[in-house]
Amino acid sequence: MCGIVAYLGKAQAKDIMLGGLTRLEYRGYDSAGLALMQPAQDEPAEANGGAPPPEAKRRRTAGGGYRLKVVKTVGKVKNLTAACAVGTAGTLGIAHTRWATHGPPTDRNAHPHLSFDGKLCVVHNGIVENFKELRTQLQRKGYVMASDTDTELIAHLIADIRQQKWMPLEEAVRQALTQIQGAFGLAVLSVDEPDMLIGARRGSPLILGVGTDEYLLASDAAAVVERTKQVCYLNDGDMVIITRENGYQIKTLDNVQLCREVQQIELSLQEIQKGSYKHFMLKEICEQPEVLEQCMRGRVKASEGQLLLGGLAMHMDRLAAATRIIIVACGTSWHAALLGEYLIEHLARIPVEVEYGSEFRYRNPILFKEDVLIAVSQSGETADTLAALQLAKQHKCLCIGVCNQVGSSIARETDGGVYLHAGPEIGVASTKAFTAQIFTLSMIALKIAHRRGEIDDDSLKSKLQAMTELPGLLKRVIDQKETVLQMAKVYRYASNFLYLGRGFNFPVALEGALKLKEISYIHAEGYPAAEMKHGPIALIDQFMPVVVIAPKSDPNYHKLQSNIEEVLARGGAVIAITEDDNHDLDNCDYVIRVPTTDEFLMPVLAVAPLQLMAYYIADMRGCNVDQPRNLAKSVTVE
Repeated sequence: MCGIVAYLGKAQAKDIMLGGLTRLEYRGYDSAGLALMQPAQDEPAEANGGAPPPEAKRRRTAGGGYRLKVVKTVGKVKNLTAACAVGTAGTLGIAHTRWATHGPPTDRNAHPHLSFDGKLCVVHNGIVENFKELRTQLQRKGYVMASDTDTELIAHLIADIRQQKWMPLEEAVRQALTQIQGAFGLAVLSVDEPDMLIGARRGSPLILGVGTDEYLLASDAAAVVERTKQVCYLNDGDMVIITRENGYQIKTLDNVQLCREVQQIELSLQEIQKGSYKHFMLKEICEQPEVLEQCMRGRVKASEGQLLLGGLAMHMDRLAAATRIIIVACGTSWHAALLGEYLIEHLARIPVEVEYGSEFRYRNPILFKEDVLIAVSQSGETADTLAALQLAKQHKCLCIGVCNQVGSSIARETDGGVYLHAGPEIGVASTKAFTAQIFTLSMIALKIAHRRGEIDDDSLKSKLQAMTELPGLLKRVIDQKETVLQMAKVYRYASNFLYLGRGFNFPVALEGALKLKEISYIHAEGYPAAEMKHGPIALIDQFMPVVVIAPKSDPNYHKLQSNIEEVLARGGAVIAITEDDNHDLDNCDYVIRVPTTDEFLMPVLAVAPLQLMAYYIADMRGCNVDQPRNLAKSVTVE
């Protein structure tokens, strides 16, 4: 949700920032903009990237001869690129893609936002919770707001502090941020310090990229990987001050000097490019067999009957002794968490509760220090999940993370955890990350179950062997793309879908419905199959396709057969998902066949056809598959 890219160096900032914003498009946004530090009047430029000669720099520093060139547009980054065709030179700048919170998507609400005197500008991710109070306070002083946003008042607030008593930009930013309640990741420029870039974060991610004589600030590593793989992850309450002469310093908002480790990121440009695929979503669906192999690498040793989860090793005794496990998540991750509940209770026999992060943090939950909380998040930055984790830490719970992003806030704040190793997921609608989440939760459930003695060595070895076979089986499912495409052609004009499943496959039904809603804008609902008679059956007619996940391995398979007959009896169209050798359901309109596997792994195979169906229907309806309307990849605000 929203993207920040800022640059200070010797190269042209515009090109670097526009490239970074393009790689952040998957986060979701509705407008884009940038600001560049430029001479107030044209000066001779050096050949190396347009940097001004030293004598010009001295004159401007003494005389304040700089301006901020701001360009903002509604819509995609390509619109901003077109608007920046001329007059946008400069080697220091900040840029942003906005996902609307305060005020509609318009040019005037796009970031960056200028202070009243035009000397300072800000880009900002997050929400200012005391927005109304601060806005009223500034308006009483005579400030006129040029936008509907909460971000604009940050620029006015910093400038107002400096107007009352001149102070260095660093100190003015620090004082302004102490007045702000809520979340922020931001970058600030001022013409009074034309060689300085300031960034700060609280609750919204921000990283520092360290290159050769250049620095970048970004909300995501994807924005900096083209220039450098050396990054420093800022923590909540960190502020970074970057200058041409002195490099960077990281301090707390209380002005205490900090030392943050510079880390090497593994991300490559190739991983965040579509290659020959039409959309990132299709690419990521097809990558899922490799993702499973990456999840298992170094962890699953089936021939030896060993399951190694290094991030949990020192916590296994406490995990095995837990009297209750709470899993918190949002969206697709919540569906993975629900399946995690079923897996842990079924295999390890520990009571599990699954909570929406947004509800958990506000309902005054009862927590005990013996509890274990597992936070599940693809990005590791989901605001509500992170807040739930922080609440559990206050109650001395053991906190475990299951996330994809190395160095993310959840990864840093948990006591231990397991990375998904799914690689970057660019499509807003999660596919391979969901599969990696349920596979990772399966490994966690098995590990706890074995430690507790709920499954013996032979059973563990058998289940690990089934896991090693799963990538090949999943590839066979995905290779049926043409069959799913033909089916999607029939149902692309439907207005409503119903998805049914039982046991381990009920969360898959929920996820299948969500995928269709997210990218095709068709209304769809997932239900436990037995609940169909308690309401949804009233909706069934010839125009209501019903997807039923009905593997023979399901203990309630015969009851699922009855559900299918009830739908068919009312003229409904049934799409069934079942094993290759099962011909009981040949009376359904369509049957998608998957290989036979252990019951607890069937969701991995069953979800892939649902992802493909949602993809093909959305594509044929002309929807923006990778960037569906109103959605953001990483929800870093409430």
